[in-house]
Amino acid sequence: MATIVDVARLAGVSTSTVSHVVNGTRPVGEETTRRVLEAIATTGYRQDTLARSLRRARTDSVGVIVSDVSEPAFAGMVRGVEHAAAEAGYTLLLANSGEDEARQRLAIEVLAARRVDGLIIAPAARTAVHDLEQVRQGGTPIVLMDRTARLRTDMVGVENAAPMRDLVLHLIDHGHRRVALAAGDLAVSTIAERHQGYLEALAEARIKPADEYVLTGSGRAEDVRDATRRLFDLRRPPTAVVATSTEAAAGVLEAASDLGLSTPGDFAFGTFDGFAHADLFQPRITAVTQPAYDIGLTAMQLLLRRLTGEAGVRSKIVRLKPEISYRDSCGCLGAV
Repeated sequence: MATIVDVARLAGVSTSTVSHVVNGTRPVGEETTRRVLEAIATTGYRQDTLARSLRRARTDSVGVIVSDVSEPAFAGMVRGVEHAAAEAGYTLLLANSGEDEARQRLAIEVLAARRVDGLIIAPAARTAVHDLEQVRQGGTPIVLMDRTARLRTDMVGVENAAPMRDLVLHLIDHGHRRVALAAGDLAVSTIAERHQGYLEALAEARIKPADEYVLTGSGRAEDVRDATRRLFDLRRPPTAVVATSTEAAAGVLEAASDLGLSTPGDFAFGTFDGFAHADLFQPRITAVTQPAYDIGLTAMQLLLRRLTGEAGVRSKIVRLKPEISYRDSCGCLGAV
């Protein structure tokens, strides 16, 4: 394998000059740079990035941990992180926690072992804050994305309670008094906040909450599907259902299909997040859409403030506003 000495000998320069060309640590003349680059191409020299990172005490890499990158909201967030990271010269190392705290802990350990310069994490349900605090105390800055935790650090997400409250009140204004919530795991901070918005809407409309109308559990589509089937077996089934996530929404709609029910004829429906290209669905689905790409972009920008020493000692919490699109599925025919 070619070494930096081989490159320097072929180019007729010192090894420090080769290093300056490769790392951009000092201006080098055009002719000398050309000879070095030609020598690199001829020898097939590849820089030892680990050794370089040890010398520079940084790796120009960022670790990102989300529950499931295949979910539309998380996919958008990761794209936002990646865009801002690439512009700043950072590479992404991505891990999925699968909403499993032990799996998340392992991912944190692996990324820390790879000496990432910072971590962006959407904490799994029941995350032990101690795990995150250990990393932060060890000198690796952390930004929480989408979800909160009892950790003094930067965080970016969306407003959750108020949009859910508005969506449920919209359904109530259309005459629905029996509104169910396909919630999922209330240990997830975003789900808990959306559940709170649901309760606030019922309180404002003077509707007594009914436990049987709130579907909790893992939040996975198959579990929500089974719970929704039981929901419509009630003596007084709901006339409207709201989901807290894309996974929960899929479960509700699968159950409706199994039961031969449709929206909005048999029940009104709306969801938080929803599906890509929602206007292509029939009926078009009412959804609260969060600016996922901007969340990821902001998360990386917050991390960069820490990495460049601009953040000071105070942590920053950013809440972006989602957009509610009222469409056919909630009974708003012709809505956009």
